[in-house]
Amino acid sequence: MALLENIQNNHTAFLETLQHRFLDETRNEALKKFFHYGFPTKKDEEYKYTNLREITEKNYNFFPTEAHTISKEQIEELHLGEENFDWIVFINGKLHKELSKITIENVELLSFNYALNDPKHKDVFDQYFNTIADQNLAFTNLNTAYCKQGFFLKVPKNVVIEKPIHVFYISQNQEENTVYNTRNLLIAEEGSKIEVIESHHNFDETYVFTNSVTEIFTYQNAKADWHKVQNDSDTSYMMDHTFAKQERDSLTTVNTFSFGGKLVRNNLDFIHNGENINSFMNGITIIDGEQLVDHHTAVHHKTPHCESYQNYKGIYKGKSHGVFNGKVFVDKIAQKTNAYQQNNNILLDEGASVDTKPQLEIFADDVKCSHGCTVGQLNEDALFYLRARGISKKEAQAMLLFAFANDAMENIDIEPLRVKISKLLAEKLEVDMEFEDIY
Repeated sequence: MALLENIQNNHTAFLETLQHRFLDETRNEALKKFFHYGFPTKKDEEYKYTNLREITEKNYNFFPTEAHTISKEQIEELHLGEENFDWIVFINGKLHKELSKITIENVELLSFNYALNDPKHKDVFDQYFNTIADQNLAFTNLNTAYCKQGFFLKVPKNVVIEKPIHVFYISQNQEENTVYNTRNLLIAEEGSKIEVIESHHNFDETYVFTNSVTEIFTYQNAKADWHKVQNDSDTSYMMDHTFAKQERDSLTTVNTFSFGGKLVRNNLDFIHNGENINSFMNGITIIDGEQLVDHHTAVHHKTPHCESYQNYKGIYKGKSHGVFNGKVFVDKIAQKTNAYQQNNNILLDEGASVDTKPQLEIFADDVKCSHGCTVGQLNEDALFYLRARGISKKEAQAMLLFAFANDAMENIDIEPLRVKISKLLAEKLEVDMEFEDIY
């Protein structure tokens, strides 16, 4: 029995696990839509470079075992040097307060499951839940039908959260392949500020398929940053959809750092709903073996005087495969739009490959929009220059590759995160380099 049958056969039992069921109608309708669309195949334009059969032909358990043996020491090993951060730990889909650290005040921070089971949050769900997620996509409908894990965070007007919040999603002690439909909802009200780091970790040899949907609402003069650190095992699959809606004078950033996972698909949609909006999307991918990372981005410029910036860097080793499809849509009324989109890639081995397709659809006549992509190898002259000064080939390659990827990290405000990403780059390039003093 493959995943499609798992989805069909488990939904009634899943609904019975919920205490408060005001979303039942929404869930059932989403499931109908999912079966209407079915899993995307390579015949679909958006998935022509990404074959999902490896995921969809496996069987999965939809009810993960809650028991675990994760210790505080293991959690500490996953940290980013973040003793001064707050963090939330989900293990096997359940929030564990004893392993979490939350010191922030004056905000609503709940596990998604708790928010679903508390009737007083129904108005918030009616206003926000599933309102910007694309309901024409198979995996967003699957998530809506089955979502239970994840977190809900509402930052009130003019509240500045000084400490970043790191959200850990951990799977451990699962004897069967397991699926998690993770749902996150972030609301940054007018004048507020928040930074979130998200990471997923599979501690088992069994496969984990995470189907995640995140909805971000950034109101006037608010700032919301979301950093995705993807460095999971080769028994992990990730399907991630993030939707961000911005109001006037707001700033939202999504940084995606992809270093691990057997197959990772990142779908990112920004929706502009006011003037003077700034949107930033940055990505660094470095993978090896037969890993695949697929980035699909879209910015919907619906209003004048807004800016968007997309900068994705890819480094591919072994037989790995990268995909980038970035889109910018500029409506007729969105005059004075400034949109930048760039995707640069380096192939380190003959078996590595990348498919890149930046796209612009512009219906306004007073805009500044640019896009471009490159695919190549390291500059041999620069490599020779470094080696002639006594630097080993591996270290010279690492220095050039770090410089290549560095500008995609320039707007990370969290110094420990910048250092961590730099160390992960060095680790993936198999060199010993120190980065603490770079910044």
